[in-house]
Amino acid sequence: MTDTPKSHGRKSISATLKPRELMTHAPKLAGIWTAKVITLFPEAFPGVLGESLTGKALKDGLWQLETVDLRPFGEGKHRNVDDTPAGGGAGMVMRADVLGRAITHAQRDAHGNWPLIYLSPRGRPLTQAMAQQFSQADGITLLCGRFEGVDQRVIDHFGFQEVSLGDFVLTGGEIAAQALIDATVRLIPRVLGNHASTEEESFSDGLLEHPQYTRPAVWDGRAIPDILQSGHHAKITAWRRAMAERLTKERRPDLWRAYCARHGRDPDEDQEL
Repeated sequence: MTDTPKSHGRKSISATLKPRELMTHAPKLAGIWTAKVITLFPEAFPGVLGESLTGKALKDGLWQLETVDLRPFGEGKHRNVDDTPAGGGAGMVMRADVLGRAITHAQRDAHGNWPLIYLSPRGRPLTQAMAQQFSQADGITLLCGRFEGVDQRVIDHFGFQEVSLGDFVLTGGEIAAQALIDATVRLIPRVLGNHASTEEESFSDGLLEHPQYTRPAVWDGRAIPDILQSGHHAKITAWRRAMAERLTKERRPDLWRAYCARHGRDPDEDQEL
């Protein structure tokens, strides 16, 4: 028997608005990369993030997920979170005061390098380089919009980065948030288990990934390219690079031009491609 207090390991201690269960299957861990998601639909998480390698990494404590339900911060008896647009127009806009309270609550224990991200079709397109940057932060907070969007004053006041999945509109930011988290979490050390796989995949060097093949050697009359079964690693590497360049030039001329600019190459070379 000793009077020396026992260490609580990685469990963190912080104030909360409601009592925390004494026993939990997902205790909050200190110093772990964390995704905080502010949403009207917290039940949508973890969703697909709870499956496969990201789900295993979540259970193993390699990263953690926190959802902040926006509704309790709403106004009035019905906890309203939106109102009509200033100046008129269709739809509803999420209120600055409601969002402000929720964001302040979410950020109470967010320390260090902690980007705030608003999922929006008008934001910068999500890239592999951006996901790599997010993975090296201490955590991220994502705001999932709904309706016609959020009050601009919130974005300006808190310094949100606006990030887009592409030139299309979703009904809300939850699907986009899961995609961004997935792209980021898989870059955290030990999540995939094979670091080389992240170095060889699409966009890692500015190129689309080369074609992949596996058994059987012949399927429906289609055979695996002979070079991949030759055992000549240098030739295989050269073939994969050539195919990655071919696919990038054919399908993503924008990426091809950027790649050539970085490597001092003429983007119009190899006209036969």
